[in-house]
Formats: sequence, C-alpha cells, structure tokens
Amino acid sequence: MSHVLSLAEARSVRPNGWIDTIIRGDCVSALEALPDQSVDVIFADPPYNLQLGGTLHRPDQSLVDAVDDEWDQFASFEAYDAFTRAWLLACRRVLKPNGTIWVIGSYHNIFRVGATLQDLNFWILNDVVWRKTNPMPNFKGRRFQNAHETMIWASRDAKAKGYTFNYDAMKAANDDVQMRSDWLFPICSGGERLKDADGKKVHPTQKPEALLARVIMASTRPGDIVLDPFFGSGTTGAVAKRLGRHFVGIEREQDYIDAALARINSVQPLGSQTLTVMSGKKAEPRVAFNTLIESGLIAPGTVLTDQKRRHSAIVRADGTIASGSDAGSIHRVGAKVQGLDACNGWTFWHYAEGSELKPIDALRAVVRSDMARLD
Repeated sequence: MSHVLSLAEARSVRPNGWIDTIIRGDCVSALEALPDQSVDVIFADPPYNLQLGGTLHRPDQSLVDAVDDEWDQFASFEAYDAFTRAWLLACRRVLKPNGTIWVIGSYHNIFRVGATLQDLNFWILNDVVWRKTNPMPNFKGRRFQNAHETMIWASRDAKAKGYTFNYDAMKAANDDVQMRSDWLFPICSGGERLKDADGKKVHPTQKPEALLARVIMASTRPGDIVLDPFFGSGTTGAVAKRLGRHFVGIEREQDYIDAALARINSVQPLGSQTLTVMSGKKAEPRVAFNTLIESGLIAPGTVLTDQKRRHSAIVRADGTIASGSDAGSIHRVGAKVQGLDACNGWTFWHYAEGSELKPIDALRAVVRSDMARLD
C-alpha cells in the first residue's frame, strides 16, 4: 500500500523509504528530501500560469469551470520564471545522469519553461504535441480553438548517454511505423475523471491515463522510479503502479493527496509477462569481439569460416582476425574477403561446434545474457 510522508518523515525514512509514497509539501522543499541522482524519469505538470482575466461564460451564459486556483497564480512572468528555475534545479539534482524529464504545458507557459530548461543545460530530445480529440471550444470566438498541449522531453545534458527510449516497442505499437511526435488522445472525462461527493472535479487539470501510459512505456523500464513533483490527483502514480514502475509524488493540497492515495491503492499491477518491453539490436549493450576471447568463449587460433566455408580466418589474441595477408576487425576482414565495402562480421563469421557451424553472434548473445544477470 502506498502512503503519505510529511517533509520531516521524508527526510528521516530509511534508504528508499520514500519510494511509492506521496510527500506532502512544497515541491522544492520536498525534493530536497530525496537523494542525489535517485530517480529515472520525471513527469512534471507544473502550474500553467493561465493569467485568466475574470470569469469565462459559454454563449448560454453558463459559467465555465476554468482553472482559477491560487496555486496557478503568479504576480508576474518574472515570479513564474524564478519558480520554474527553482523546481527544475531541484529536479536536476535528483535525476540520474541517464534519466530524462518530461514537462507538459500550454502556450501560456511552455516556451518559458523550455527556455529555462536550456538555460540549465538540459538537452531537449523532442517536443511532443498532445492533440486533443475533444478540446474545449473557444467561447469568445476571438482566437483559434486551443486544441493541443506541448510536452518537452529532455535529458540531463547534451552528453547524456544511455537514456531509455523503447523505440522498437513504440514502433511495433504504431503498426510498425516510427511513432511520431504528435499524439492524439481525448482529454480526461467520463468515468476516469475524479469527482467529489458533489459531482465536482477533484482536480481541474487531471491528465488522461493513456497519455501518461505512453510517456512511461516510451521512456522507462519495469522497476524504474518515476517522480512527479506536481502530483495532483495521482495519474502518474496510478499508471506507474499499473505498469510495474515505482513512483514518488509531491503534492501540497490535502484534498488532492486524499484522492490520489485512494486511487493508487485501488490499482492492481499488471503481470510481469504483460510488462516485458520489446527491444531491438540498438537497445542491446555493445559487446566487442575481444570480450569473447577474454571470457574464454572463443580461443586464439580458432578458425572462423563463412556459412558456406568459402572463406576462413584465424582468431588472434589481440581481438583481431587474419585471413591470408589481411588482418583487422571481424567486420573489415569479412568485407575484404568478399570484395565488399561493408560487412556485419557477427553474422558472417561462424565457428564450428562439433559438425555444426554457428555464427559468432551466438557467443555475443551469451555475453549479453551474463551482463543482464549482473544488472
């Protein structure tokens, strides 16, 4: 069961005791309670600073339930920028070097947030447009209908390596076509929308679970920790739990905390077989040919051949192979003996196991399997 921690409790819990909890308090102060480089991904849905000028009515004069809460109001753009810089700096400290951050916003704030991200040396990977299938109309008829929001996806810095992007899974889920950066989802409505005893929305900007599911499936692996510093009604936590990820949420409004906690505790995680993430060759760790020699899987002096035994080469102790007067990498020598410009040596060269020939790629798979067990 998930539970709530005060700021004092969050600072004093045992190591990792803050995982799968909601920390009650201001986001910057609460982030100070988390260890350095402790979360894998951040999804942030900060105040949009909507700058609403008075009440908004429909053509029939009924009142629009707009976002007019105190937490979305700032004295000036300068005040909002200072707030943005503070929470992004705090997030940067707790994000792992290979972690990423998602920030969602509207035209009111996302450009200011994006500039601050770049000022703090985050590296923008994508801006993703959430196109709404059922956006709110523009009742005054003085502007285009606001039918989308923007998400910025960024790594900690330009040199960040190894961040998670489940490219193959996203492509397969999109009918084997690269997934684009414009996503079509309805806004949160119907039975998914949390409401209080009076039938009013618990939170004015509750995000749809389908949107968070795609974010989490695209950029995390099962067991990763997802931080949401503006937790609200707990969509991030509910989806993370269902998808076999951990979460930590930060929220200062008790009504939102109560709703989020009840929501998350009712979620049943999916089974491990359901959560296996599809991956391709690009996602696998790099293994050098000399690793096979160092691990004893192939010995210097071993004769390699192609599958039809037309070409042969001898494995040398330094991790190169030699065929006649040509020596070099498995790829360069494979290309040379065929008279080609390039060759995938892993699949071209084979070794003998009894009377059977097997590609040396099978030995690379053994190394990768051993690496996975050590992770």
